[in-house]
Order: sequence, then structure tokens, then C-alpha cells
Amino acid sequence: MNSSGPVKLLGIIAGVVILNIAILSPGLLGVAIGGSTALETATGVTLLVVSLLIVLYGSYTLLFKRAIVPAVPSLDSREDYIAELNRYRNVRVLKEDVALALDQLERMDKKKQTLLNVLAGRFERTELSFRKFHTVIQDVEKLLYLNIRSILNKLSVFDAAEFSQFTGTINSGRFTSTFIQKKNALFNEYFTHVKGCLAANEEILLKLDQLLLEISQLGSADYDAALEMPCMQELTALIGQTKLYQ
Repeated sequence: MNSSGPVKLLGIIAGVVILNIAILSPGLLGVAIGGSTALETATGVTLLVVSLLIVLYGSYTLLFKRAIVPAVPSLDSREDYIAELNRYRNVRVLKEDVALALDQLERMDKKKQTLLNVLAGRFERTELSFRKFHTVIQDVEKLLYLNIRSILNKLSVFDAAEFSQFTGTINSGRFTSTFIQKKNALFNEYFTHVKGCLAANEEILLKLDQLLLEISQLGSADYDAALEMPCMQELTALIGQTKLYQ
């Protein structure tokens, strides 16, 4: 529930009361519940019904209806991911994780360029070996971005304000220990998911470093030799485990 909801609701009620007093006061507009004519009575009753509906709708909207969570916008480029992550950069509880995610995108871009430069110096771009390496690198990059997207999907439904409010009142004695445990478990699900995706990305970046080392030690440009490289096999298996690329 929005903390400003009750204040706004009181404002709506006060406005409705003032409007009803102004309209239904004798001698002002000639409208009354028990008026001298059927039209006058009907107008007065309609006003009360409309006023009640306004108050009820205001109560529902401000106190009970949860805000609609905006969906993660279309992410078509590296800049889109960076811009979306930056939305959460100033959220204290997420600051370090968001900074790491941004750093991972930066490192991914650098490692990709380094790998492609090394491959271009060792293989012809038309060679099967180059194309195989290139495909694996691109697919692994997609996996990393897929993890970042998963983080953004989770953050889009995380209420940082509610978390701060809860942690600020956790020792107030207002909540039971059972409720606190359930609430903490709920918030921990968000943090565990985010950290899990970040850890998976660190594994991907480490494997790319290992791949770079193995390529630099590769003495043959043979395609079969490239496929037998341990890190290539690990990356290929990692890609195969993800349904999106099966």
C-alpha cells in the first residue's frame, strides 16, 4: 500500500463532503433529498450515489489496488541494457549488484573484441575454425545478456521502498517473528536470484579468459583440434543446456 494513499483519500472525502454541503444546502441550488419536486429529489439522491461511488473507487485505488508493474522495455542493444540497469543504480540495497552487472557488460564487450582479434590473426575469416569460434562466442554473449535480462525482470517487480520501510520497522515489535521470517524469505528470493545470475555471468567471463588462453596456445589451425579444446567443449555444453539455444 502506498504510504500517501490515506492522505489522498482524506482529501477526496473532504472534497466530496464540501461539494455535497454546497449543493444540498437549502437555498443555494435548490437541490434536496426530500425536495418539492421529483426532479429535485432524484438529483439529490443521484449526487449522494455518485459521491459514494467516488469515495469507494478512491479507497480501492489508493489503499488496495497495487500499482501496475511496468514491464521491462524492449532490450535490443547493449545500450538498452545499460540504460535499464542504471534505473536501479541509486537503490541502496541493489547498488553493488547493479554496479557488478554493468561491469560484466563492459568486460564481456572487451573480451569479445579481444577474442575476435586473436582469432582473426590466427585464422582466415572464411575458415571453418574461425566461424565455429565466432559462433560460440556470440552464443555465450547471448547467455550473459540473458542472465542480465533475468535480473531486470526480477528487479521490475521488486519494491525497494517497501523493503526499506520493512527493514526500518523490523525491530519495532510491530510484526510477529513468523511474519518477519516470511517477509525476509520473500525478499531473499529476489537477492538470491540476482546474485545467482551474476555468479553465472562470472563463470561465463572466466571461461572466455580460459578460451583466450587456449587459443593462444593452439599450435594447429585444424578444425578438429579447435573442437577438442577443453574450454570449447565446456562452452558448447553450456550453450546446449540453455533451451533458448537448443
